[in-house]
Amino acid sequence: MSERDEPLDLEELSTGDRPLNVPDELPILPLRDTVLFPNSFMPLAVARESSVRLIDEAISGGKLIGVFTQRDASVEEPQQGDLYTVGTASHIHKMFKLPDGSLRLIVQGLTRLTLDEVVETRPYLRAKVRPAPEALDETDALEIDALLRNIKTNFQQVVSLSPLLSDDLQTLAANITEPGRLTDFIASSLTTIATPVKQEVLETLDVRARMDALNRILIKELEVLELGSKIQSQVQSEVGKNQREYFLREQLKAIQKELGEGDDQTKEVEELAEKIESSGMPDSVRKEAQRELDRLSKMPVAAAEYTVSRTYLDWLVSLPWQKRTDEIIDLSKTKQVLDRDHSGLEKAKDRILEYLAVRKLNPDVKGPILCFAGPPGVGKTSLARGIAQSLDRKFVRVSLGGMRDEAEIRGHRRTYIGALPGQIIQGLRRAESKNPVFILDEIDKLGSDFRGDPASALLEVLDPEQNSTFRDHYLDVPFDLSEVLFITTANVLDPVPPALRDRMEVLEIPGYTEEEKLQIAREHLVQKQVKNHGLTPEQLEITDEALKTVIRGYTREAGVRNLEREIGALCRKAARRRAEGDESALTVTPEVVHEMLGAPVFLDEEMEERTKEPGVAIGLAWTPAGGDVLFIEASRMAGAGTLTLTGQLGDVMKESARAALSWFRAHAAAYGADPDFFKNAEIHLHVPSGAIPKDGPSAGVTIATALASELTRRPVRGDIAMTGEITLSGRVLPVGGVKEKVLAARRAGIREVILPRQTEKNVKEDLTEELRKDMTIHFVQTVEEVLLLALTPAPKSRGDKKERRIQPALQ
Repeated sequence: MSERDEPLDLEELSTGDRPLNVPDELPILPLRDTVLFPNSFMPLAVARESSVRLIDEAISGGKLIGVFTQRDASVEEPQQGDLYTVGTASHIHKMFKLPDGSLRLIVQGLTRLTLDEVVETRPYLRAKVRPAPEALDETDALEIDALLRNIKTNFQQVVSLSPLLSDDLQTLAANITEPGRLTDFIASSLTTIATPVKQEVLETLDVRARMDALNRILIKELEVLELGSKIQSQVQSEVGKNQREYFLREQLKAIQKELGEGDDQTKEVEELAEKIESSGMPDSVRKEAQRELDRLSKMPVAAAEYTVSRTYLDWLVSLPWQKRTDEIIDLSKTKQVLDRDHSGLEKAKDRILEYLAVRKLNPDVKGPILCFAGPPGVGKTSLARGIAQSLDRKFVRVSLGGMRDEAEIRGHRRTYIGALPGQIIQGLRRAESKNPVFILDEIDKLGSDFRGDPASALLEVLDPEQNSTFRDHYLDVPFDLSEVLFITTANVLDPVPPALRDRMEVLEIPGYTEEEKLQIAREHLVQKQVKNHGLTPEQLEITDEALKTVIRGYTREAGVRNLEREIGALCRKAARRRAEGDESALTVTPEVVHEMLGAPVFLDEEMEERTKEPGVAIGLAWTPAGGDVLFIEASRMAGAGTLTLTGQLGDVMKESARAALSWFRAHAAAYGADPDFFKNAEIHLHVPSGAIPKDGPSAGVTIATALASELTRRPVRGDIAMTGEITLSGRVLPVGGVKEKVLAARRAGIREVILPRQTEKNVKEDLTEELRKDMTIHFVQTVEEVLLLALTPAPKSRGDKKERRIQPALQ
């Protein structure tokens, strides 16, 4: 129940009597998120027990209290440090008690106070205070008067723009002539100002400075209100514009209907309906297409969604839902086509013929996903194209190299501007057949980033158990990919995720032998380049010996791309010769090759030169481009038992080097070396081509041979290369890439190779009989056998006794 029920008269309160003297001590009422200014009235809600008791005692006393704002509104029992130091001496005009025990007050601010010291905290705060008189320099009255008018004008504009401020405030502000009182009144009236900003105004005792601060606040508030008003006007204008366009469109439709000009959309809808019926869509897809067509028929042509919906329907009706190519499975024709276009590659050809044989007997079988893996230039992509030609199927190729966005496979959702289906659906639309040969090129070059992982999106595409219901994000309807013959290609399989690799049957396509390259050049490359350069076979003839010279001296690769470039270079020079007036026929011999192409890039005798000095051994390495020879150099110098490894070696290769050194230290005496050689020596192992990273265990025997050569001062034979992993016990373990490594040795002019004995079976299966006859392959089980074959005989100066000591270890 309130102490006074009659309505309050604001004019009566503004003229009431005020206490003239402020005591040295006053009870302190903390305020939350509120600042009370002098000469202003404010309603307050009091609920804290200590504050309620303070008000009760103040009412019974002089009704004078000190009001200070809390720095942090969440503090329940504020102390002196929780209050701002400047507050207001206030007089309690009215008090209302509510049933829950809380109070409602109307207080009047009288004058500014400074909080000196809290003397009591119980039952409520009581503190020593002193007046904080404001200062006004009246010498510059003219400037103060101008600033006063500016403040009144800005405040009037703020009131007129703000829906939260009453228009009566303009009149009250206009009637105040005292600068200090005006600034306090306006600051207390602005409800959108933050509490710290209001407190800053209260604490500013210099009236001129307070006026400047308030003027800046008003200008900022005015800018915010004007911007909000502008935004509101724009929104209203846009809404009005849309309504106007709608009415005009409806009127236009009515006019077109009267003139008979509104039939274009109807015809378009009818054409789409006919295409939907004749497209052969499954029932679920046809239902979705009909639903989208109904939406389209009800849309105005000028609507933004119309084009999106129209494009979506175009994609649906243009896909080969039931269109397929009638394949002709003729195994003899397929074999003829593959043999005609590709030399070698017998394993890949046999697997393709096996798949076609099964499909001929059971057309409904789900075919495997083939992956042709091999170095560049060996014919992986052309082999897939040959499969399509032999089956009379359409051929689609999509390059996956550098693809990082999952949407490239699954498509974009239609909510995005410019959305399109993924490359799978786009390829089928281009092929106009649901059973093409679809090659996904360079699957090992896929990337991933924040947009998704395309490799993960391919898991469904390349799974015969799932791709019958492939759902593109753009179409959002299932499409059957089970009849598509997917073939992927890769240079290396390591970057391909295991889950994706598990869905593919990998066919390794190794590099070509010299004879295969000669046959490919003779039957394909020469004819192609001669024709491309405007020549005829009568005008230019390249002999087999010349081709062998190009293969051996100017190209060292697993494929035939560089070979084709060098043949093209010969054709260009022959074409220039004819263009300059020499009409005679040209026969290219090895001598002509040297004349046209310059000195050979690769020389066989280079191997002998590199291994003349002790400490250099020739190893064999596997690379994504095929095999390659690898030199490993060892050097010993004075030191303190350290091993230095250079050449950008990986961790596995570094461990192989340490294992090789440990093995030789354990067997140093058997080879005539000081068993304690490592105490006063530093061993440096270097693998040239330091810019290229190298790793793997297969260089173990080569490192051991280089170390043994340097430490025994016996050079390594320059006509032998080796590969194999070693153990601390001296065993030689098998490694991969045997065919590529043997071919690399042959390309480098090396005719003897040391291989682990456990790879003997692979050699018989992977190497042709002609290649095995041309190469001498030594199969070994221990490092001793390797050193016996690789190191040159010890100098006679060592003596028979030492020679006999070495021989048992080698055997």
